[in-house]
Amino acid sequence: QLQLAESGGGLVQPGGSLKLSCEVSGFPLDQWTIGWFRQAPGKEREGVICINLHNFIQYYSNSVKGRFTPARDNAKNTVYLQMDSLKPEDTGVYYCAAKKGSCINANFDSWGQGTQVTVSS
Repeated sequence: QLQLAESGGGLVQPGGSLKLSCEVSGFPLDQWTIGWFRQAPGKEREGVICINLHNFIQYYSNSVKGRFTPARDNAKNTVYLQMDSLKPEDTGVYYCAAKKGSCINANFDSWGQGTQVTVSS
């Protein structure tokens, strides 16, 4: 059974950085496309970014372009999300998710439990 576990969230000041991790277990990471999603308080979950098997990156949210960068380390079965120049509106619970196939649609099959990111002074 495929399982995903996020870590690395926390409290950071505006303009700061955080690096989230998504560890995949049960199957090799190199079989899966990984997406990052977030849910702000009182809002619906939204797609953030996706990285496929060939390290192709697709942004689901224009607001993170130039600030968020995903990377995959298949040897460690882990996908990272480097988040720079963080803004208060980036606050939320961040989830990673896995699927087979491309990043074109945001329908993912397996989800982690989420990690809280809070951007505040």
